[in-house]
Amino acid sequence: MRTWIVALGFLLAGLGGLGAYFLPVFQTAVNSTSASDGLPNLNPVGAPTQPFTVLLLGSDDDTKFVPDRLNTQSMILVRVDPAAKQATMLSIPRDLWVQIPNQGWGKISWAYQEAGPQGAIAAVESNFKVHVDDYVWIGLDGLVKLIDKLGGVNLQVTNPVMDDYYPADLNGTTDPYAYYRVAVLPGATHMDGVHALQYVRSRHGDSRGDFARSERQQQLLLAIKAAASHMNVADLPSVASAFNGEVKTSIGLDKMRALMSIANDFSGPNVHRVVLVPPYTSEGWAGGQSVVYPDWSQIRPLVQKTFA
Repeated sequence: MRTWIVALGFLLAGLGGLGAYFLPVFQTAVNSTSASDGLPNLNPVGAPTQPFTVLLLGSDDDTKFVPDRLNTQSMILVRVDPAAKQATMLSIPRDLWVQIPNQGWGKISWAYQEAGPQGAIAAVESNFKVHVDDYVWIGLDGLVKLIDKLGGVNLQVTNPVMDDYYPADLNGTTDPYAYYRVAVLPGATHMDGVHALQYVRSRHGDSRGDFARSERQQQLLLAIKAAASHMNVADLPSVASAFNGEVKTSIGLDKMRALMSIANDFSGPNVHRVVLVPPYTSEGWAGGQSVVYPDWSQIRPLVQKTFA
């Protein structure tokens, strides 16, 4: 069990929150871990050489929601190509109006609510025509705890956030339906977990709506990777234990071990970020609510090119 927790800590520091990719400290851990330091041997065998995909899912999981009946507030599909040493992050709008397998038409964020991770995977696979190998899910408190354990993140804010209706719903709040005002001003800043969550979660006061939020989420993932670079193996049990049920994943221990050997190969220039802004999507109405309509004639060729 401890081996699983430590390995999961490695993975989530890179994939965390909504997602992600792999932590540079993986390679250090692989090289330095031994039986004498009291931690399990993490040396990988058979590191992956073929591309693989991971669907990163983030949910509001406060007391407003029935456990295991959650929408996904964030969906990011990540493709890692070990041979080319490249990674691609595709942000999927939460309000994308799609056909959900066994559910009919709806927002793609509803798929997780009705059928959990496998429902979310099925919705992505059937609509985007891609194969998803694994998933990682994280809740609100999980993301906050991860960032705080890393000592915060450094971000260059180019798109300020002014939100008078930010939900006051982290665990421990007395009224999960309450709101308060948040403001994230432009410029270089260091954020703790709560403020980083505000930055990537806010939906109001931004003329670009969810498209801007998708960009902020990808920016945070890169900041998490950078913040984790100072960690060493001794930090990982503490990081992993902080999640306390706020993370779920289908990635097995053997694959985690193997992934550690390629983590150091990925750097900023080799990470491609894709956000489905117009003309790939357009805003509209369906079922009496605001939705995002996909233009599959443009999206699917793009996805096939980058997620073949």
